[in-house]
Amino acid sequence: MKKLTRRTFVQGLAVGAAVATPGIRAEADENSEEHPYELTIDRLNVDFTGHAAIATAVNGSVPGPLLRWRQGDWVTARVTNRLDTPSSIHWHGVRTPAAMDGVPGLSFPGIAPGDSFTYRFRPHQYGTYWYHSHTGMQEQTGLYGPIIIAPRNGEIRVADREHVVMLSDWSDQSPERILSRLKFSSDVYNFQQRTLGSLWHDIEKDGWGATLNDRLNWGKMRMSPTDIADVTGATYTYLMNGQSPAANWTGLFTASERIKLRFINAASMSFFDVRIPGLTMQIIAADGNDVDPIDVDEFRIAPAETYDVIVAPRADAYTIFAQSEDRSGFACGTLAVRAGLRAPIPPLDPRPLLDMRDMGMGNMTGNMDMGPDTTGLAGKVGVDNIAKMTSSRLDDPGDGLENNGRRVLRYSELRAREDGADPRPPSRQITLHLTGNMWRYMWGFDGKKYSESEPIRLAYGERVRFTLINDTMMEHPIHLHGLWSELENGHGIRRPYKHTIIVKPAEQLSFLVTADARGKWAFHCHLLMHMAMGMFRVVEVT
Repeated sequence: MKKLTRRTFVQGLAVGAAVATPGIRAEADENSEEHPYELTIDRLNVDFTGHAAIATAVNGSVPGPLLRWRQGDWVTARVTNRLDTPSSIHWHGVRTPAAMDGVPGLSFPGIAPGDSFTYRFRPHQYGTYWYHSHTGMQEQTGLYGPIIIAPRNGEIRVADREHVVMLSDWSDQSPERILSRLKFSSDVYNFQQRTLGSLWHDIEKDGWGATLNDRLNWGKMRMSPTDIADVTGATYTYLMNGQSPAANWTGLFTASERIKLRFINAASMSFFDVRIPGLTMQIIAADGNDVDPIDVDEFRIAPAETYDVIVAPRADAYTIFAQSEDRSGFACGTLAVRAGLRAPIPPLDPRPLLDMRDMGMGNMTGNMDMGPDTTGLAGKVGVDNIAKMTSSRLDDPGDGLENNGRRVLRYSELRAREDGADPRPPSRQITLHLTGNMWRYMWGFDGKKYSESEPIRLAYGERVRFTLINDTMMEHPIHLHGLWSELENGHGIRRPYKHTIIVKPAEQLSFLVTADARGKWAFHCHLLMHMAMGMFRVVEVT
């Protein structure tokens, strides 16, 4: 595989060459093949919960069919929309020309009812990716599916067998109904509020003074430490490869095999904490890009992220357990030597609680002094909190995962397997605050909704540092279309390339971007309801 030097990189920009990380770039050659696909979007009768419902499916299935491509080959996908509303497909994480990215109103007009649209592009990368609708809220109703792009010269780390593990959340309520209820009351799905019993428990543990101060502080902010997720198992059924826990999706293997599991979180609003009791998982790729192997017992995966792991089973059956971040439910399936086997399903972990650190108050005790606002955000209708003490939390596995007795992945551990393609330092910095107003259920960047904001303009070829500051009490998976986000996590030129990055509450982090693809690119939170309610911007490369 040709390695890019700084000189060849800059020369490539001058002639308009596409740039990706070393090891995932394919040069065009006479061996390139054409991969034609016919994809049909239509309604589908489903029953995930014991009740009949209508899903949005691709080729009659939820998830849609697995698409297998080869790095450097041409992909031609003719997509026909048989719905009575417009639709689209976005190739998540796949570097395509802007016109093929699939965001209606931004990169193409969308696919009208009864019409077809042909996508054609050549992927210059390999790895685990996925596709989903970028129209309305069709993603929530089932329009998603997995993509595997094979390396041009064969797998670097070969497993004996592989399985895709696609996680998602399903509700028999329409996404429009869910959003309407959230706008009326943002905690409508939070059935795990603190009770009188928990008050007495906290008094016994922490004493009267500390407990009352804690309750008063949360009351001042009109927030609850149990507000981990906007939408929970109160309405969601969590699925693994389109099957509920009772249906028991099973991936087969034979003794002594090494298995690659390609995890994809296609959920609309749910973070999952994934583990396989009794098995070590060796993480070898994040968001499709190779990383130095990391042995873990558990990892958190945000909506839109992907992780490739290697496992080496020794028993006959294991449970793949993916509990929702708020512990209101789980998806699960089985790895087994034959169909019909099941392994024990572990109990849900204790529900996590937010603390003052998540609200940007560090480890402060007593009554909080919010202090003067230095961001210029105070008073904006889209802001109900401004974090006063932001910090890097890249070495923090996330709320509910600290000190649980298991080895849990931290972003600080992700290290690219090869040096990055662009060694240049950034020429400028763009700082954005992630903001929200839970009571009005409004979300945005810098206190503004998408409709109130201007595009973020980058010059073609420039190197930019994006700094994100999370002023909300929720984690946000931030996704930039069309360009790689190189997470600055302490590994220098080996910083990991990602397309989706979790920003924890009161966290400040940064990533580098090389503006190597012209066009208008979506930049948004991948929590579907947050994006719909304004946490969306456009990055324009000219």
